[in-house]
Amino acid sequence: MASGTTATARAAQGAAAELGAAFEAAVAADERIEPRDWMPDAYRAGLVRQIAQHAHSEIIGMQPEANWIARAPSLRRKAILMAKVQDEAGHGLYLYGAAETLGTSRAELLDKLHEGRQKYSSIFNYPTLTWADVGAIGWLVDGAAITNQVPLCRCSYGPYARAMVRICKEESFHQRQGYELLLALSRGTEAQHAMAQDAVDRWWWPSLMMFGPPDAESPHSAQSMAWKIKRHSNDELRQRFVDICVPQAEALGLTLPDPDLRWNEQRGHYDHGAIDWAEFHEVLKGNGPCNEQRLAQRRQAHEEGAWVREAAAAYAAKQQRAAHREEREALAS
Repeated sequence: MASGTTATARAAQGAAAELGAAFEAAVAADERIEPRDWMPDAYRAGLVRQIAQHAHSEIIGMQPEANWIARAPSLRRKAILMAKVQDEAGHGLYLYGAAETLGTSRAELLDKLHEGRQKYSSIFNYPTLTWADVGAIGWLVDGAAITNQVPLCRCSYGPYARAMVRICKEESFHQRQGYELLLALSRGTEAQHAMAQDAVDRWWWPSLMMFGPPDAESPHSAQSMAWKIKRHSNDELRQRFVDICVPQAEALGLTLPDPDLRWNEQRGHYDHGAIDWAEFHEVLKGNGPCNEQRLAQRRQAHEEGAWVREAAAAYAAKQQRAAHREEREALAS
């Protein structure tokens, strides 16, 4: 009996090693991993963590700008902002759907968000104080999101990569919307220009934090890159973003709030000042300006929408029963 058990264990280990080797070979060959393919538990868990954080960020990220829909200065601006906030809701749905292909449920992910057991991007815990903040979010926050997310279109996990193609197209619209809004303000009255500059001053550093901690302090980055979930490190993406933003700020006639920002001829990139990582970690811990407000509003919206989910589930069940009844009647005839 003991020898039989040992042989079975060895066979299982051999099969697992063979599956693991096939997975690594597929990743190395830039092939897509699909939901029914074998994958390491750590790969699955890492994807759930990253996709859930991304989905939560889209949903929480609706709040800062939604507050300005009723106060937009024109019907055109109102329509643009409504479309953008609607897009963010759609992005969250795409991403929750991608996470569900990994064996988790949307309800489970939302419970973890509401209980503070899963994170969302720290950027959404800052307040939108003026109309110019809507432009700064579009230009800087969505610009940082595009820089981070375009490489995810080549993510090794198929459902996530395919969701990102649609999301990145819409984020490009959001970034252009924000840039155009800031351009109008910066070329407006002196007060409007000052408002635009103030918004950029407040959103620049949190936008740089969006890429996550430095590579040496990032606990997940190296493994995610090895599995080609991510294609570039946090610091590489942050540098790319800075290099893009400097000439755009010059075109806007606005100044980025970093006295150490200068072109480094030797590196071929812009050097930038030190980021306040203590602030970043404090916001992640829940001590940011709007952490409590954002989660409280999310929980309230979820509770108030319970009747909609219940009605949708009841309708779906009714339709399913009707379809089964029609199938039985067709078979009987």
